[in-house]
Amino acid sequence: MAESKVWKATGRRKRSIAQVSMSYGKGSITVNGEDVNSYMPYETLVMDLKQPLVLTENDGKFDISVKVNGGGFNGQTGAIRLGIARCLLQIDPNNRTVLKETGMITRDSRIKERKKYGLKKARRAPQFSKR
Repeated sequence: MAESKVWKATGRRKRSIAQVSMSYGKGSITVNGEDVNSYMPYETLVMDLKQPLVLTENDGKFDISVKVNGGGFNGQTGAIRLGIARCLLQIDPNNRTVLKETGMITRDSRIKERKKYGLKKARRAPQFSKR
């Protein structure tokens, strides 16, 4: 394969959208121009983000550049993880079985329910007063 090959994929989770670019390299991950460890506030989020790489035994083989916006850190982590998994599928279709078993290539479609009129939130009604 060509060393300068770049794979791109998009991942979404909650309100977050991540555009992921992967190329062969030393294993550096940058999110919005920052190192992933300084961008993400918790080490568990970084571990969650790297899960597809660890499962397919590709940790440290690819340089990953991510542009992510919207949502919070949890949603962004999920979006990045899906984008990385989709890139790994482009690189080697044999990764599909491992990623599918662990649920890495399934888009989590749960989003916040819209607020309805007359209610305080999506389902929370105002407090009832008898008198």
